[in-house]
Amino acid sequence: MGLLRYFLLSIAMSQHSIASENIPDQYPQSVLYSKPSEFIPNVFSAIGATAPPTYENSGHNNNLSFVVTADGVVVINSGASFSLAEAMHQEIKAVTDKPVKLVINENGQGHAMLGNSYWAELGIDILAHEAAIDEVKDNGYQILEEMKRYNREKADGTAVITANISFSEKYVFTLGGIKFEILHLGDAHGPGDTQVWIPQWSLMIAGDIAFHERMLPIFENTCTRCWIETWKTSFAPLNPLYIIPGHGHPTNLPQVEKYTLGYLLDLRAKIKSHIEAGGDLSSSYYVDQQKWKNLDTFEELAKKNAGRVFEEMEWE
Repeated sequence: MGLLRYFLLSIAMSQHSIASENIPDQYPQSVLYSKPSEFIPNVFSAIGATAPPTYENSGHNNNLSFVVTADGVVVINSGASFSLAEAMHQEIKAVTDKPVKLVINENGQGHAMLGNSYWAELGIDILAHEAAIDEVKDNGYQILEEMKRYNREKADGTAVITANISFSEKYVFTLGGIKFEILHLGDAHGPGDTQVWIPQWSLMIAGDIAFHERMLPIFENTCTRCWIETWKTSFAPLNPLYIIPGHGHPTNLPQVEKYTLGYLLDLRAKIKSHIEAGGDLSSSYYVDQQKWKNLDTFEELAKKNAGRVFEEMEWE
C-alpha cells in the first residue's frame, strides 16, 4: 500500500510540471478544456484549466467527473454552462450506453452548477448540499451574468437551476452495486462543500476541500480555522487512496495535504506573526508566501488570501 501511495505521488508531481495556466486548450474540438480520462476503472474526469475562467477555456477550470456503474452513471459537477454539460454528456455516451441517474453539485459556484439547466431539461435529478442551494438562490443570477460576460455566445441556453434534492450531512445510495456516500464533512472552502466518497474503491472525489496544482482561493465567507479543523478531524481520517480534487489532476492524500493543509497552516502562522508585530491590513498583503509561488494562480490569489486571513484572524 505504501508503494502504491508513493507511485501516485510521483505521478502527481510529474503532472504538476505540465499543469500551467499558460497551456492552450487541450481539446480544441470541444468546449471542454480537456477530454475525460479514466483515472481508475469506471471513474472518469475532464480536468479543467488551472487558471481563472476565460472565453478560451469556456469556464472549464474545474474537474468534471463521472462514475459508470452497472445500472447507470453518476455525474459530479454540471459545469459552467449548458454547453459544457451537453459536451460532457456526449463524452459519457461515447463511454457507455448506461443512463445518467444523478448529477451532484460539489458546491454553489458557477462551474459546479450552471450546467444544471442542461440536465434538468432531461429530467435528471440533481443533488446539492442545502447551503450550496441557498448560495445559488442568493447569488445565482449574478454568477450567471459574470459567466455571460467572459463566455459570450458560449453561454447560450444557460439558466440558473437549483438542485431538486438536498442534504445536510450525508446522502447515501447504492447504484449498480457501488455505494456512494455524499458528504459534507464540515466548514472548509465555502458554503455547501461536498465530497463524494466511494469506500470500496478508497476513492474521494474531494471537491474544493482539497487543492494541489493551483493555489487555493480564500473567499470572504471562508473560515480557514474551520477548514483546518474539518481536514484534521473529518477528511484526513478517511485516508483515501485516490483523490480527485476540485481542481488539478487526480492524486493522493499526501499531495493535497501538502498544498492545502500545509498552505493554510503556513499562511495563518505568517499572519499571526504579522499581527503580533503590530502589522495592519495594508501590509499583510506582503507577508512572505514565496514557498508557494510554484502554484498556478499564485499571482492572482496570494495577496488576496493574505488580506482575507488577516481580516479573519484579527478578531480571533
